[in-house]
Amino acid sequence: MNTILALIAALLPAVLLLAYIWKKDPQKEPTSWLAKAVLWGVVACVPVAFLEEVIESVLFGTGGQPSSLAGTTVMAFFVAALPEEAFKLYVLWSVLRKNPFFDEHFDGIVYAVCVGLGFAAIENVFYVLSSEEWAGVAITRALLAVPGHYAFAILMGYYYSIYHFVDHSPKIAACVLLVPVFAHGVYDTLAMSELVDSYIGGLCFIVLIFFCVKMHKVAKAKIMAQIERDKKENDTYTA
Repeated sequence: MNTILALIAALLPAVLLLAYIWKKDPQKEPTSWLAKAVLWGVVACVPVAFLEEVIESVLFGTGGQPSSLAGTTVMAFFVAALPEEAFKLYVLWSVLRKNPFFDEHFDGIVYAVCVGLGFAAIENVFYVLSSEEWAGVAITRALLAVPGHYAFAILMGYYYSIYHFVDHSPKIAACVLLVPVFAHGVYDTLAMSELVDSYIGGLCFIVLIFFCVKMHKVAKAKIMAQIERDKKENDTYTA
């Protein structure tokens, strides 16, 4: 019974956020394509987990842990943020490159969120089910980690659509990957600081809360900006 409850607790945040972004979409995407994006986001966890172990062993040794804030920053960006966001971007590109329904700015966000939350859902299952204190882990990750992946995905999807529909400059192309990597890296740096010092970890946790609030405000603004772009283009087309 506890396993079933833990599984529900692990999956529910991703399901709710998927439902939210789906409801926000004025022109709904085909369910089969959305499911494909979610599924490939789940599958991406396998190579990412392997790659992260390899990078971590190279940087810190087998079973090693960072012993300084510089070390946690390296781990946050190069062990977690960069591999995860790079694989998510590859999956997003794979889903969208021959997708005939990718025809609006907001679509980039929708599909990126599906990929990101597919990844976050399975990652969350592993974290929650592997902890004896699964309820506390589930609550914390439901408030921070899963919404974090959701926000990173919005940033990726926003710039992906801008590059695809509006601006093919190298700057925007770089933003597709580097902006979510930066947000993810900062998030993990703050979250991992407790590995070095509990007092610094407590302070960084407070900063993390403010960072998450700001990140979600930015993500909401990106959502509204893309919806407004599509609305203006549709109004112009029908005028």
